[in-house]
Amino acid sequence: MPEVHAPRPLESFAPIGDGRTVALIGDDGRIDWLPLPGLTDLPVFARLLDDTTGGCLELRPVEDFRSTRHYVPDTNVLETTFTTETGSVRVTDALVSGVAGRLPWAELARRIDGIDGSVRMRWRVQPGSSLQTASPWLERAEHGEIIRSGETALAVTGFDHGPAAADADGPSGPLLDGAFTTAPGSRHLIALAATHDEPLHLPDPHNVDDGIDRTIANWQHWSRVFSYDGPWRDQVQRSALALKLLIYSPSGAIAAAATTSLPESASGGKNWDYRHAWVRDLAYTAHALVRFGLREETHAALSWLLRTIRAHGSELHVMYALDGGLVPEPTAYDVSGWRGIGPVVTGNPAGDQLQLGVYGDLIAICRTYVDAGNVLDVETGRMLSRIADRTCDVWRNPDSGMWELPEERHYTSSKMGCWKALEDAVALAEAGAIPGSAERWRAERDRIRSWIDEHCWSEARGAYVFYAGGDELDASVLLHAPSGFDRGERMSSTIDALSVELGAGSLMYRYSGVSAEEKTFVACAFWRVEALACVGRHDEAIERMEKLLTLANDVGIYAEMIDARDGSAWGNTPQALSHLAFLSAAMTVREVVPAAKLRDR
Repeated sequence: MPEVHAPRPLESFAPIGDGRTVALIGDDGRIDWLPLPGLTDLPVFARLLDDTTGGCLELRPVEDFRSTRHYVPDTNVLETTFTTETGSVRVTDALVSGVAGRLPWAELARRIDGIDGSVRMRWRVQPGSSLQTASPWLERAEHGEIIRSGETALAVTGFDHGPAAADADGPSGPLLDGAFTTAPGSRHLIALAATHDEPLHLPDPHNVDDGIDRTIANWQHWSRVFSYDGPWRDQVQRSALALKLLIYSPSGAIAAAATTSLPESASGGKNWDYRHAWVRDLAYTAHALVRFGLREETHAALSWLLRTIRAHGSELHVMYALDGGLVPEPTAYDVSGWRGIGPVVTGNPAGDQLQLGVYGDLIAICRTYVDAGNVLDVETGRMLSRIADRTCDVWRNPDSGMWELPEERHYTSSKMGCWKALEDAVALAEAGAIPGSAERWRAERDRIRSWIDEHCWSEARGAYVFYAGGDELDASVLLHAPSGFDRGERMSSTIDALSVELGAGSLMYRYSGVSAEEKTFVACAFWRVEALACVGRHDEAIERMEKLLTLANDVGIYAEMIDARDGSAWGNTPQALSHLAFLSAAMTVREVVPAAKLRDR
């Protein structure tokens, strides 16, 4: 029978990446998630979702050990120190970049430096079944063993890493493994190179070793360009680096997360593929990037989004594939899932939903771009004008809301998003950035506000409600304190009502009743911090922010959700929206809170 192990807690994983894919490394040195060569490819290493035949890359001491880890300062290169009774070693993990940026192949490097004493180390490269779609095999080539899995080719190289023993008896096919012993000052290296449907480059291991240092230097250069001087600087820097991992460099798109099918609750069902680009997330990301002064990423993301929208016609989709295509309908796979909680899927069913809030998201990102001193092209200006006109026509319609719900209603946050779309369209038109009737947009914007005031405010609840005529609550209305819709008494009262009904200490659920189905949503908690700052409740904003910062994992990473009972991570990870919400909250607090209250933070 295949050996079965307990799945690792999601908070035990630390991500590394190269701009095309992301690896998740456990605190025991095992890589349980690595799609190759791109993030949306079927994962060759997917033990995270398939404990039996998922495959992994192991590197650890033979004896019992303790481990501590951190990122090399200002980088996404991970250092893990293993300590045994006989000595200690440091493992440096990187997805290596090239001299001129991202390599044209995937190159994972694992450097092992002896610190003191001696430590017996073992390693194993066990490709998986790619969610039961492939059966890897070993090919003995002139320059060594090549593992093939479908159209993906893999090679293992290194130095002083012990003889690589090929074994065809792994649970999903062949594996390569070896062992060695460290000494003070010793250096060993294991590297994995991979391509898909193209020739395979076999790197010189000494070049790979040099590549680790080059990758560190490249990340540190990026961090020097990154511009933030304010409270919680170290955490802001780490979240920005986590977000950078999700920027897909071949296109400029931004993935919502690095994984698929990690559950939002123990009962399963809500297992989605987040390795796609949501218009909403990209808009929030671009807004943050502009505020940080990151010009290249902002321009690439916005240009990709505008090209992609035009390529698929006048109707906005909620999300797009990272290569600019449409997101496919879900495909389910016959594997167990994390902790046996299924389903495991690729694709996403929400791409064709009507979500009125995306109109506001798109026009907002373009206004942010123009306000930063940039110029829109003529066709983009015309497209935004058409979208503003479209907003005028459709805002009265029910939609699926921000949370992609199956029941269409008049969701309050969607109406607020339409208000934001026309508010920004008016500003762009008055600045001469887009053509169109600012008078019409202004009049319709004011009608939306009056409609929300009449239909979406509950005196009984003292809050903006989830949808018109209801009395349930929704945390996404908090986004419209920073949007400018309401920074007054009604928003302040709404915060209090949300805290009573949806709050779980410093954390928060998405909407009324959902606590029975899933864990708290990390982004909502940071939205509350930002809204508190916007309505002038500065001390509360700071206090809640400080508590939330203790809930990231040991290397500063947030997943999508957190269990309020034990602090465990749930949902896909690392989650762009979680880190975006923190970044936005931190910058808003810096802007609106008196400096004296932020001293020493």
